[in-house]
Amino acid sequence: MSIVEVDKVSKHYGTVAALENVSLSFADGEFFGLLGPSGSGKTTLLRSIAGFVEPDQGDIRIDGAPVRDTPVHRRDIGMVFQNYALFPHLSVFDNVAFGLSVRGAPRREIAAQVAAMLDLVRLGGLQERRPRELSGGQQQRVALARALITRPRVLLLDEPLGALDKRLRQEMQIELKQIQREVGITTVFVTHDQEEALTLSDRIAIFNEGRVVQVGQPNEVYERPATAFAAAFLGDANFFTGRAGSPNGTGSLGAGAPRRVLLADGDAILTTSPLPADGEPVRLAVRPEKFEIYRSGAGPAAGDAMNRLSGRVLQAIYSGSSITYKVDVRGQEVTVFEQNRSAQPFPPGEAVDLVWAPRHSVPVEP
Repeated sequence: MSIVEVDKVSKHYGTVAALENVSLSFADGEFFGLLGPSGSGKTTLLRSIAGFVEPDQGDIRIDGAPVRDTPVHRRDIGMVFQNYALFPHLSVFDNVAFGLSVRGAPRREIAAQVAAMLDLVRLGGLQERRPRELSGGQQQRVALARALITRPRVLLLDEPLGALDKRLRQEMQIELKQIQREVGITTVFVTHDQEEALTLSDRIAIFNEGRVVQVGQPNEVYERPATAFAAAFLGDANFFTGRAGSPNGTGSLGAGAPRRVLLADGDAILTTSPLPADGEPVRLAVRPEKFEIYRSGAGPAAGDAMNRLSGRVLQAIYSGSSITYKVDVRGQEVTVFEQNRSAQPFPPGEAVDLVWAPRHSVPVEP
């Protein structure tokens, strides 16, 4: 389909920077997620690509051709809004056919293309219904079909599943990904839902205060966050602050050997990631599911191969398939996720040991 390039784009509203020197490239046929909190700039970027917002500076190119001066209707872009923006007085057929009708396509061609598109989004047989007669998921598919019917070069999705309940949203994530793969269109979507971004995206860009914090494949960004913000926003993370040191405290060992981060309370955490020089400050992120939790004194034998911290259970939150523990580790509250494999969770007050591999201790920028 098309390659979209965003080159050093900035947009300010008074003294507020909605976008600050943002550069991204969206590959042909890629499903790219823009993730961040409200006001972080992701929707402003999407609307800039569509042509609804004019950047203060920078270039936007589609297949190498600049589009900043190209009107919205000539950019050959399809867009689906969070509220779907369907015409309530028109049938499903006429909603989907709208783009083709405006372009003056023959009626027979319109009928054939709309029928094929409704089959693609699994709405065949519903062409005579009005939007109010459809479920939320069906309305979302009508909006998607309307955006795709003109065969745009790029598809832009602004919180496309935000109006759906959790169960339906999860079902639609799978369907949306499948439809995008069938059509093969370059797709950029905005979301603040971390699970949605991980499920749908080929790559993710995390935004904060108008800037791109990190870009990468979902597993890369999740497993190896570059900053504390990225670690905390894409999932949950526990942070430990200390100073860099080696296993023996006198200097670093060979490449790949675990090094220690010495905590203020005297404990140490091992990591296999590169660290600054001994004595320099370090902040580590550890995902809650990376911990194994054992009754105090149980579990693997202590040694250099694994991390171990002792604590006491503050709270056990039962969620059916999993249990979330809040554990006090020398005054710091640590979150632990555990699959529900045991008949009885550890009760509050229980002394426990938290054990995890050094590779899961990830240094992050503050």
